[in-house]
Amino acid sequence: MIDHAGRLVTCGSAFYRRVADATAPCLAALEAAGAVVIGRTGMHEFAFGFSSENPHFGPVRNPWDRETSCGGSSGGSGAAVAAGIAPIALGTDTGGSVRVPAALCGTYGLKVTHGRIDTSRVFPLVPSIDTVGPLADSVANIDLAYRIMSGDDRPEPAAGPLRLAVPQPWVDDAPMSDEVADVFRRTIEALKDLGHHVEEVEMPGVGPSPLVVPAIAEEVREIHRPYRETGEVYGDDVAQRLADSEAATAEDIAEARRWQLHLRASFDEVFGHHDLVITPSVPVRSKRIGEEMIGDRHYRTVLSWFSYVANHAFIPAIAMPLAGTGEPPLSLQAMAPVDGEPLLISFARALEGEGLSGFRPAPTME
Repeated sequence: MIDHAGRLVTCGSAFYRRVADATAPCLAALEAAGAVVIGRTGMHEFAFGFSSENPHFGPVRNPWDRETSCGGSSGGSGAAVAAGIAPIALGTDTGGSVRVPAALCGTYGLKVTHGRIDTSRVFPLVPSIDTVGPLADSVANIDLAYRIMSGDDRPEPAAGPLRLAVPQPWVDDAPMSDEVADVFRRTIEALKDLGHHVEEVEMPGVGPSPLVVPAIAEEVREIHRPYRETGEVYGDDVAQRLADSEAATAEDIAEARRWQLHLRASFDEVFGHHDLVITPSVPVRSKRIGEEMIGDRHYRTVLSWFSYVANHAFIPAIAMPLAGTGEPPLSLQAMAPVDGEPLLISFARALEGEGLSGFRPAPTME
């Protein structure tokens, strides 16, 4: 997805092939700072999904369990960090595509405020909400990559005590496994023990909605119209998502715009009296490769339950692996107001320092 001069850009597709003639600014900044790019990673086709089970290149497999998904769309980036291949990897996040792989692979992952990191020369999915962000094996490396790519030199604020909001009914309505629900409850108690004030807040109408399809429909169909008109071949799941976007009506799109405004107003209100909003990053520990359902819901609904709202609200969010919670570790998400990346990093660094959060690589694969 991300141009690197002289390297092939495929977007994980069957037909898109282009050798980049220049490097994307986000990547060029890292190289200028001394980063060494060791490879390109597998992904969900055109970044339009959450499994990275790519029909053209094969599924990206989770280093913790090769029969499970590493999430998507930036699945290969999560896998590379989790396996200890690289300390930092890049992903794109339009609905959770940095945070979902980070959560399923046990890494850190930062979704930035929309516009904070330059997305030019990155193949678009939904330009109005697309972001680029790092996945990494430590908060220090998340911070390093973020600062270099964004140019943000603001100091980190104090990490506590903070006012943390648990959004309802968004959390209680989630299709959460018992183990995720239990770990989230225990994490809340641990945060209280660290001096943070945690309370539930009502955020009606905030959470997964069928309006997400028309919200992105205009941009998705415009980007893919040339390829659809010439009959290019897409994988079944992406082809269906494109068809759904093409079926959205003007009335649907107008309603979706109102939904987006409601999300943004709801977060603005909560952030008027809370510092961060916290949820699990994903409601389950894993997804089996090849299986479409998790319980009685489509896996895409489950894996994106806590992630895509942040994109439509323009706000930053971070996924953090929780220490001592199994293999792969479960993950906590924190969301901050627009431009609140320094606070998110400060919060994550504090939890890492207290041993509540932490990365460890997956066992070596045979």
